[in-house]
Amino acid sequence: MKIIRQKKDLKNLISKINCLSFIPTMGGLHKGHEFLIKKAKKKSKFTIVSIFVNPKQFNSKKDFITYPRNYKRDLKILKKLNVKYLYMPNSRDIFSFKTSNKIYLHPFSNKLCGKYRPGHFKGVIDVVNRFLELLTPKYIFLGKKDYQQLFLIKKHIDKNKIKTFVISCNTIRENKFLPYSSRNFNLNKYDKVLALKVYKLLRKEKNIIKKNKIQKINFSNIKKKILKIGIKKIDYIEAINLDNFKKAKKFNENFNIFSAFYVNKVRLIDNF
Repeated sequence: MKIIRQKKDLKNLISKINCLSFIPTMGGLHKGHEFLIKKAKKKSKFTIVSIFVNPKQFNSKKDFITYPRNYKRDLKILKKLNVKYLYMPNSRDIFSFKTSNKIYLHPFSNKLCGKYRPGHFKGVIDVVNRFLELLTPKYIFLGKKDYQQLFLIKKHIDKNKIKTFVISCNTIRENKFLPYSSRNFNLNKYDKVLALKVYKLLRKEKNIIKKNKIQKINFSNIKKKILKIGIKKIDYIEAINLDNFKKAKKFNENFNIFSAFYVNKVRLIDNF
């Protein structure tokens, strides 16, 4: 595996490759990332993974500092998967050039995580756009766990007519419920059990809405149950219509339940 740290070396490499698959990560690799990489490798001969903990998408210095980092473990996983190229830039390298594309933030960026993490999505789109301008990949592989992020990156690509196809990949889960996430490395055994209980409750709630043909979706009772089992803070639990990205009101809409809550000090997000 070739590790590239500077964009000048990256440009030399890219000039020789026609069809490139790209998986952006912040490290802390897990089975969800592995799934993305395997799909990318099937799609094209050349696959590049990036590891860069983007400071611009964090709302607090403490969150940035405590974000899980284990580069030794990450490299081991990438080598095992036979990834050909790894791009590991520093902040100066990735932010030192003027971009051609203007950052586009769809109005959906103000809802859910956008409401509770001001500036987060601007930071995400900024860095992804920079990677796309440097790499010019044919494909970018993104997970549905970060559905809002996936949607906003797609809209930015469409708006700027960037010639990269977004491949969305299903969420990979532990024990059928808990989604794999880099932040899970900051959870202890008890925290994971607690998170699992929340996701089971939410899954059950969606089944009840569908089965009982609920005409007015309301999550006030489920929030009380979640707080009762030991969750200290909930940012949001909302049903979002996947066709128009407005709040879903009835059982027969095409919706997912989106959630963000804290297990101790670790913020977890999901949708299904």
